[in-house]
Amino acid sequence: MITLLLIIGLFFLVLINVPIAVALGFVALTGMVLSKGIDSIYNAALTMFDGATNFPLLAIPLFILAGALMNTTSISRRLINLTSALIGFVRGGLAMVNVGVSMFFAEISGSAVADVAAIGSVLIPAMKNRNYTPELSAAVTSSSASIAIIIPPSIAMIIYGALSDTSIVQLFVAGIIPGVLGGFSMMALCYWYAIKFNLPREEAFSLGKLWVAGNNFVLRLYRGMKW
Repeated sequence: MITLLLIIGLFFLVLINVPIAVALGFVALTGMVLSKGIDSIYNAALTMFDGATNFPLLAIPLFILAGALMNTTSISRRLINLTSALIGFVRGGLAMVNVGVSMFFAEISGSAVADVAAIGSVLIPAMKNRNYTPELSAAVTSSSASIAIIIPPSIAMIIYGALSDTSIVQLFVAGIIPGVLGGFSMMALCYWYAIKFNLPREEAFSLGKLWVAGNNFVLRLYRGMKW
């Protein structure tokens, strides 16, 4: 009966536009008090504090912060320009750039969600403008972002290592080769798809363009670290 009332209460709070996080927290605390007494609030606070003092788990918000900073600054766009100068000159290069940027971004944020948020808003419209179908653009972006689960520093690996008492360093080392191979396999699939469906070819390779893009990216990173 208590469970049913809590579910109804949760739906009611959501319907009256209470933030979902607040609604979930309120319903959870109410359920604990009704089932285990008022002392359960103290135990919940203690559990939250213990989780916050877990050193490996402290890396998670910092990785997410790094991804958010890249998303709100021009670093992500400069990274796209650099990757485009490296591999964007082949047929279907923009799709391969999408995968390559996801691999680079995964090494910084460790989050697939942050990956999609950072590059999806830039590359999906760009792919549509180059006559890529919306379905292909969304599929390449979402599937390439999943590489962040494997390539270190993966947030999923950090959580698994912290909960199972497994060496996070060993998990990171074990994820390097599968992550890189997965990314290259996606690039190969994009190239095959581009040839089969005659996707557009981007601008020819240029050392000058690569130099400018690399310079801009490195300078932006240096200024960000200096700041």
